[in-house]
Amino acid sequence: MDAEERIARGLLYTEDDAAFLSGGRRADLLFEYNRTPPGAVEARTRLLGRILGSVGRNPVIASPLHAAYGSNVHIGDDFYGNVNLTLVDDVEIRIGDGVMIAPSCTLTTTGHPVHPALRHDYNRFSEPIVLADRVWLGSNVVVLPGVTIGYGAVIGAGSVVSKDVPPMVVALGVPCRPVREISDADLDQRQPPR
Repeated sequence: MDAEERIARGLLYTEDDAAFLSGGRRADLLFEYNRTPPGAVEARTRLLGRILGSVGRNPVIASPLHAAYGSNVHIGDDFYGNVNLTLVDDVEIRIGDGVMIAPSCTLTTTGHPVHPALRHDYNRFSEPIVLADRVWLGSNVVVLPGVTIGYGAVIGAGSVVSKDVPPMVVALGVPCRPVREISDADLDQRQPPR
């Protein structure tokens, strides 16, 4: 089995195995993006289009933005990512429409084996991450490899998400777990400006 197939199946692969992925790294463009003034909206949007695999309409990502590659990240329309967003995108990260991510969040598709004998040559595994439409991640959330977060879910600040989260729930903690459903009663909690 070749390296590409091992990566696709979530099996272990080494740094040498991953060499063929290096063309997807966007380090210089990320550096340029992080040095572009916040008010230069058109320039920043153009740069995001060159850094990320795909970008929907009206993206806003505050600097600094960090990514392992950048090219494996796909964001939908009306995305908001606050400062210190870190995307470890050795494989795909798919983010839907209307997603909001608070400061200092990490989405990592890649992990390492627990046993030290298996960690030679940076041995690792990677599994895709999916954030469905209208997800909101609170500050300092970490999303681990292979996780899907369902439509409209809210992840509480400081959570570590190691398992899938169903749609329309508030989930939080270490490890993150659903604590309640989101319902129409939540429409009365905070009213939009009139």
